[in-house]
Amino acid sequence: MTPVTAPPDELRHRMVERLVRDGALRSPAWCAAFEAVPRELFVSTFTTRAAGEPIAYREGDPGYLEAVYTDSSLNTQYDVHGTATSSSSQPTVMALMLEALAPADDSLPVLDLGTGPGYNAALLSHRYGSPRVVSRDVDPALVDAAAEHLAAAGCAPTLTVGDGNQGCPEHAPYGALIATYGVGRVPAPWRTQVVRGGTIVANVGNGLVSLTVGDHGLATGRFLPVLAAFMTVRAAPGDAPTPARAHAGRLATAEGEGREIELTVALDEGMPRFLGALSQPDVLELSLLFDERRTYGLVHPDSQSWARITPHGDGTASLVRGGPRDLWTERAPLLSGWNEAGRPGPDAYGLTVHPDGMHELTLGEAVSWSLQ
Repeated sequence: MTPVTAPPDELRHRMVERLVRDGALRSPAWCAAFEAVPRELFVSTFTTRAAGEPIAYREGDPGYLEAVYTDSSLNTQYDVHGTATSSSSQPTVMALMLEALAPADDSLPVLDLGTGPGYNAALLSHRYGSPRVVSRDVDPALVDAAAEHLAAAGCAPTLTVGDGNQGCPEHAPYGALIATYGVGRVPAPWRTQVVRGGTIVANVGNGLVSLTVGDHGLATGRFLPVLAAFMTVRAAPGDAPTPARAHAGRLATAEGEGREIELTVALDEGMPRFLGALSQPDVLELSLLFDERRTYGLVHPDSQSWARITPHGDGTASLVRGGPRDLWTERAPLLSGWNEAGRPGPDAYGLTVHPDGMHELTLGEAVSWSLQ
């Protein structure tokens, strides 16, 4: 017998109930938005993962609607390397970010960076009204498709094409800003285009941060309690950065300076990766089997700096490195500070972006690091 698919409204209601139960959705206004906006209008074709394997869906396929309303990111576009460049983000992450958004002025628009299929812009339009939503993506083809999806959902936000890291000056100022792509540092235009008291909610490294804008471009706030890594920023539609895995062969055979180090954390776990991405946003991470042992690699392509770290299982590791930057020494203080503090979650960390652009990471009242 063919399984009976529940109606989309019922699947959407179940998704909202799950998001409320898990604490991702809290306010009636955002619950109403997730209840009202049909996600399937934005993802007629997509790829998701189940048991670690990619599964492609097209509208009308068996299981399509059930997959649409899973708590999963749905990838809708890929680059030449097979890396996803557009998606409908995981609903839990979207809900947490939207709940953290707090516009300073109800008369000002909200800026949505990373339009993608348009689902986030639709949720914002339901919550604030289409005239108060400006959405920007670097890829004109994505913006054109999003316009069709949004029209089908009865939404008409202002859609623009351009580099999201420049904000969207033609419609500034904004009461708040949300960015659904990854950055290593908060761009200065975001801080200058959001008015005092407004929030910037964004994916920085492997964390989600909510910052409140103060005077002179100062922005302060904290990380949300979940880890997440969105697709990274693209300055142009055709940008296809070389993935980390492309460096695996060279890293496995490179010869360099060696030494023994203390290693009391597992480098492939969430918090070490969160802290590593904050300390070195321009460094790629990968893991590989080297001589039948798990080895972790760090690569900075621009300077040709690299590090190969092989744990021994006793709190120490062998480090081999090359290039002008000592990549391990740069990130080790944040990892040791986290370990000494009892290994807290991301929400234990605060972030201040100073008017000159310097990023300061804080843990408690007494510990801080300047992020270069």
